[in-house]
Amino acid sequence: MTRMGNCTHTLFIFIEVKIDMYKKNLVYRKLCYDDRDLFIRLRLDFINEFHKDVDETEKEKLKASLQSYFDKHIISGEFIGIICEYDQKIISVAYLIINEWPPNRKFLNGKIGTLLNVYTYPEYRKNGISTNIIKMIIEEAKKQNVSIIDLLATEEGESVYKKLGFFENEDKSMRLKLQN
Repeated sequence: MTRMGNCTHTLFIFIEVKIDMYKKNLVYRKLCYDDRDLFIRLRLDFINEFHKDVDETEKEKLKASLQSYFDKHIISGEFIGIICEYDQKIISVAYLIINEWPPNRKFLNGKIGTLLNVYTYPEYRKNGISTNIIKMIIEEAKKQNVSIIDLLATEEGESVYKKLGFFENEDKSMRLKLQN
């Protein structure tokens, strides 16, 4: 396994942010292994937003599990993160997990992506930032020959995904919980 070096995938976009109605310079970039601590912090922020009952002990366990996960999957290229920065502060993020399944009629090459952790901090929402990040994720998926991208949409995000071409899947999803 070779370690990925510093990422240089940076895209500068000059857009109008509705927060104060002045032009702001937003930086979109792909995260790399050197950003592992950022991956962890952003994932924990996402979890805290939707699960307010997470205590410090559980956060520490999550952090250790996330470190192990990211160490393995960032290097392999199976895990991609895109962020948006404003004034050197991360304001939005999305992740893509790439898995390979036995091919079938819907995905002949077997490569499937799962979009998750699409998150923009509340004060920056409704500015199209997540849409731009998802577009970048889609481009990364295309580069890796991913056949389909799945996601679980929140009500708030559903319209964004539909505008980008996502649709409700005809397959009925089910889950069996085996452990905590």
